[in-house]
Amino acid sequence: MTTRRAFLQQSVGALAGIAFVGCDLLAAAPARAQAPRREVMVNGRRVRTVDVHAHCAVPEALALMNLKIEAGSPRPPLLDVATQAAARLSTMDAQGIDMQALSINPYWYTADRDLAQQIITMQNEKLAAICAAHPDRFVAFASVALQHPDLAAEQLEDGVKKLGLRGAAIGGSVNGQELSDPKFHPFWAKAEELGVLVFIHPQSSGAVTLIKDRLKGNGYLDNVIGNPLETTIALSHLIFEGTLDKFPRLKICAAHGGGYLPSYAGRSDYGCPTRPSACPGDTYGPIKKVPSRYLSQMYYDTLVFTPEGVRHLVAQVGARRLMVGTDFPYPWTSTAVDLILETPDVNDADRVAMLGGTATTLLGITA
Repeated sequence: MTTRRAFLQQSVGALAGIAFVGCDLLAAAPARAQAPRREVMVNGRRVRTVDVHAHCAVPEALALMNLKIEAGSPRPPLLDVATQAAARLSTMDAQGIDMQALSINPYWYTADRDLAQQIITMQNEKLAAICAAHPDRFVAFASVALQHPDLAAEQLEDGVKKLGLRGAAIGGSVNGQELSDPKFHPFWAKAEELGVLVFIHPQSSGAVTLIKDRLKGNGYLDNVIGNPLETTIALSHLIFEGTLDKFPRLKICAAHGGGYLPSYAGRSDYGCPTRPSACPGDTYGPIKKVPSRYLSQMYYDTLVFTPEGVRHLVAQVGARRLMVGTDFPYPWTSTAVDLILETPDVNDADRVAMLGGTATTLLGITA
């Protein structure tokens, strides 16, 4: 495995293999040229902002699965760091984002072990290269082949210890299997041992497949409803199947504000007492706490679109459990920083934590 020092030397050439794309592997809006760098201030003090939900892709790795970044999309052209790194940084500057934690949405969960190993090695080395080239602007989550949990544990350890990656990005399900399935315990055990953040992003083929016929029609419902639903289901299983009890030191961050779960967590508390036969064991089945109390054991991005939505998340899980999420370069929002600055009933210290303080600590970002 190439060392971190070698990556610092090789990073320029390696950047040709990184593409900055949206959740569906299509490019989003191009950056404005020469955008001035916005300095985010809280009570007159400059604060560092960190975006934990930012996507990219490695075209060469996609090709191993006979996939590619689609051309002919109505969206603007692909943002490729090899030729347009300055454009992405310019957009970050304009939005007031100092650093991004890059992640790649899993598309390789059907790959056999050898192919999965090739894909992950290529992707993680490319991610390490871009972080080495821009250490003050990017960190990254390792990709892992979670369909092979023992391999995923090895890849996470290699990514963190050998490549300097800051955790792992995983899907909300794996080929229809829940993340709470005991087969994934080796991965969770390794993540807990390493003390790194695991970023959970919904799979487009996850919960959507359960109700795909009902998500047809106008409104982009397979994403708008399907993605938060996938996350809601994933987190609920991690709670109710006891995964968070078995691995209590896990650091999990859920995309899109945790889906629908934080908005309706109270109902989770009444399910087992109302229907005890559905929860064999004690009052709440195998788990040790009231279900809603596990919400404050996890972290969430703030991609909920309104200041009131962020205020509600703060009320549910605490401000120190929230971090900026833009879904860059997917064009959902260009105002993620303003969303936090405008959130009511939040003190300055909590605002600073949401903007970047919590992410800086969790991702091991140094000054």
